[in-house]
Amino acid sequence: MPNESFAAPMPWWTLARGDGPVFATAIHDGHAVRSALADRLALNDAGRLREEDPFTGNAVLDAPNHFIAHRSRFEVDLNRPLDTAVYQTPEQCWGLKVWRRPLTGDEVEQSRDYHRRVYAELGRTIDQLAEDFPTFVVLDVHSYNHRRVGRDAPPTPVEHAPDINIGTFSMPRERWAHVVDPYLAFLSDYDFAGRRLSVAENLAFQGKGEWTRFVHDRHPRQGCAIAFEFKKFFMDEWTGAPDPAELDAMRRLVRDSVTFLTDLVGSRHP
Repeated sequence: MPNESFAAPMPWWTLARGDGPVFATAIHDGHAVRSALADRLALNDAGRLREEDPFTGNAVLDAPNHFIAHRSRFEVDLNRPLDTAVYQTPEQCWGLKVWRRPLTGDEVEQSRDYHRRVYAELGRTIDQLAEDFPTFVVLDVHSYNHRRVGRDAPPTPVEHAPDINIGTFSMPRERWAHVVDPYLAFLSDYDFAGRRLSVAENLAFQGKGEWTRFVHDRHPRQGCAIAFEFKKFFMDEWTGAPDPAELDAMRRLVRDSVTFLTDLVGSRHP
């Protein structure tokens, strides 16, 4: 289930380190907001949850190397550059009013400090992977809405909203074709609870977030960061209610993705 809104004390993140060259992350899974900002929120729990990526943390749990953020993107968005990571106007976040009154400079800097600390931790982790492996893969797991018009309105057509969207914008695509192309084929052929999912590259999203950019800038020759978006077919995006069977299948898919990608790139440095 998603994190409680203001649970205290709440860990900042969960980081697990294990064997292998694949690092699965869920940087938008969090729903918590630090207590000092709780009474400042204008946006209610349901409104925040709709734009967060609930259950993506559950999806990455079986990856030996994984990271799950527990703070909400509405406190600080880890997939944006530091200077725009704290939403301060509706124009920065889908027209939503997040705060009852503007944040002070000190409040913004406290939120940005979380961003800095997360990226310091993530940087150390991928540096270690680069020391151990000639190539490593970051699977940057997110989710997205496809019923924005309303709960009972028709969903976005699959031609524009695939079940899985792979974003590769921030990578030199030709360099990583030997990873991305087989992985796309793997996903398209995967038995997901008795069905095949629709899979597309750079259709609903292009993978332009800060985290994949950071990986490719820091380790341009070794790090292949794939932005992975599940359409929210696994939950009611208006109520937040999940389908447990779909969550189990998502977790198996990420687990099997880690195995597939490890077999593809997994040799250690001699």
